[in-house]
Amino acid sequence: MRHPYTIREIARQAGLSAATVDRVLNDRGGVRESTIREVRQAIKDLDRQRTQVRIGGRTFMIDIVMQAPQRFSTAVREALEAELPSLRPAVVRSRFHFRETGPSADLIATLDKIAKRGSQGVILKAPDLPEIGAAVGRLVEAGIPVVTLVTDLPSSARMAYVGIDNRAAGATAAYLLGQWLGDRPGNVLTTISRGSFRGEEERDMGFRGAMRVAHPQRSLVEVTDSDGLDVTQRDLVLEALARDEGIVAVYSMGGGNLATLDAFDALGRTCAVFIAHDLDHDNTRLLRERRLSAVLHHDLRQDVRRACQTVMRAHKALPDDGPSLPSAIQVVTPYNMPPGVSPLPFVD
Repeated sequence: MRHPYTIREIARQAGLSAATVDRVLNDRGGVRESTIREVRQAIKDLDRQRTQVRIGGRTFMIDIVMQAPQRFSTAVREALEAELPSLRPAVVRSRFHFRETGPSADLIATLDKIAKRGSQGVILKAPDLPEIGAAVGRLVEAGIPVVTLVTDLPSSARMAYVGIDNRAAGATAAYLLGQWLGDRPGNVLTTISRGSFRGEEERDMGFRGAMRVAHPQRSLVEVTDSDGLDVTQRDLVLEALARDEGIVAVYSMGGGNLATLDAFDALGRTCAVFIAHDLDHDNTRLLRERRLSAVLHHDLRQDVRRACQTVMRAHKALPDDGPSLPSAIQVVTPYNMPPGVSPLPFVD
């Protein structure tokens, strides 16, 4: 029971005598097991209270910088605002820098402005480009920790990545799609918002690797560089469907799913299986309507909370909790929606 507390502090917390606490800490025997548990619990309580005192009254200004479709950046904003009470007694204030698309120079200018102005931390979703990695390095040199969210910049000086194992997610999509298509012939459309996002690239590698092993007879037809925006996605999917009449399924790594389905409808084509990512407003609706087969989902509220706590740890306001593990991947159908999202009723 290593700890930084005096015997008197522990005794006061546990409601025991100092002599009893001394016997427990020095393993002198003659003490009931229940008393030993009380001493251990008192130390845990003191640890937690010390952490609360350390962060109590502190304000952390965090900048959230994201290149993503509005539907996803809105989901991140809502998740963060919902989690703010769980971060008390610390006060977390946030500045949002959202954009759907644009040249990397604009994103770099935003990061450099933050480095010059100052911040307690940056939560970043950005393409994995050398020049963006260099901008992350300048933030870190300015004493600003950077946490990447849902897509990583592994070669940068970022402090940590928070999100799912994207290769495992892609392989999971391949498994589900293969099971549901069964012996039905046909090819698979894969949609990526932009190839420079590491998360989507890893999903694609995981998916292709698993499909190559389990379903080598199926061709994969790629649509990319739509930025996940409906206005560009529809035209790209229409072109792909016109080129390949054998497409019967979709794995969407980057969004734009309303436009993808609209393209199928416009050509009178059927999509037998459709696997997507993230329970944003569009995907939740499409899943309810049975137009998506399943959504690979991760708890975005948990992710943004972990990202904020990682920034706090960088400032020694929270103790280190060891290596960061990937977020859990949930396979969501219309009948197992996460808490807060009403499932469809069962039908006999």
